[in-house]
Amino acid sequence: MKIETKIASFDEPLYLESGRLLEKFEIIYETYGTLNEDKSNVIVICHALSGSHHAAGRYENEAKAGWWDKFIGDKKTIDTEKYFVICSNNIGSSYGSTSPLSINPATKKEYRLKFPVLTISDIVNAQMKLYKKLGIEKAVAVIGGSMGGMQTLCYSIEHPSFAKHYIAMACTAYTRPWAVALNKIAIEAIRHDPSFKNGNYEKDDLKVKGLVGLAVGRMAGLIAYLSPSFFNRRFGRDYVDTDGLYELFGRFEIEKYLEHNSYSFPKFFDPLSYLYICKTINIFDAGRNKDKLEYSFMKILGKLHLISFKDDMLFFPSEMKEIEDIMIKIGKQNQVTYLEVDSSSGHDSFLVEVPKFEKHIQEILKD
Repeated sequence: MKIETKIASFDEPLYLESGRLLEKFEIIYETYGTLNEDKSNVIVICHALSGSHHAAGRYENEAKAGWWDKFIGDKKTIDTEKYFVICSNNIGSSYGSTSPLSINPATKKEYRLKFPVLTISDIVNAQMKLYKKLGIEKAVAVIGGSMGGMQTLCYSIEHPSFAKHYIAMACTAYTRPWAVALNKIAIEAIRHDPSFKNGNYEKDDLKVKGLVGLAVGRMAGLIAYLSPSFFNRRFGRDYVDTDGLYELFGRFEIEKYLEHNSYSFPKFFDPLSYLYICKTINIFDAGRNKDKLEYSFMKILGKLHLISFKDDMLFFPSEMKEIEDIMIKIGKQNQVTYLEVDSSSGHDSFLVEVPKFEKHIQEILKD
């Protein structure tokens, strides 16, 4: 599989929904496969909260493949022998696109807490500028899960002529109080960690020491990303062999798992980016904050494909079923499909249980 990683720089301003602007910005992106002569074989991939542009394949000496490597590649569901796949790192994230740690051209200092709050629409509009620079006017499909699914919905409503298919997985039309409450744990833990220093921490310190507040927030996220049945199946009541049952801080295996996957996280993911992304997710509303979602979904011209996961405890299947119901109500039943996957890995099923929905997507792309 042909993989290329590039950075696109934009000296033009990006006008934001908040009324603020980014005078200039950069997007790091990765492509897979080969763009055909008429640029008609493009598939856009949108990533989730802590995801990145590295969606598939392996860099040299890299132990772990891209986050959706099960899904994207030669002869895989998204076949890179046929399609030219592009995944860009969201602005605001911490993997190379413009973020709170970027230099503000006006002050010549890092933005830090003066970085503007972004919306899903802002992120998508920045990506559309990238495609324009690449000469890409149309896509076969836009595909994303979780926060990437929010982006996919945004594409379908605000850029309805861009793609033929919009495939949104494990997401919602608007963020409910349950998800906002989970994000609140991370926000408060980060803000009140003394090492955060009101956003003025030393970056190199975090790479060595981490940040307890972000680790705690990540634990809350991991609990929501998986499911009780997953935890029961994988960990049960197993206790760590080296810990005593009557030691106050002795641990069950699930506690060890949360520690291992959370305390390493701040060493490579920036806490300011995490705060800003949580805010972006919290304020997401495909209805554009109007009284009725119908007004927004009326704008959809392509085909909207919704995939939910039975044991998703972050964005429940009923939230995606609501979107299908609205599409049917407004007379767009021929433009929507809905699949509820009998999943067993919670919200993260869209990443790990690809075999359960790959044939469905292959059929969609045949159209």
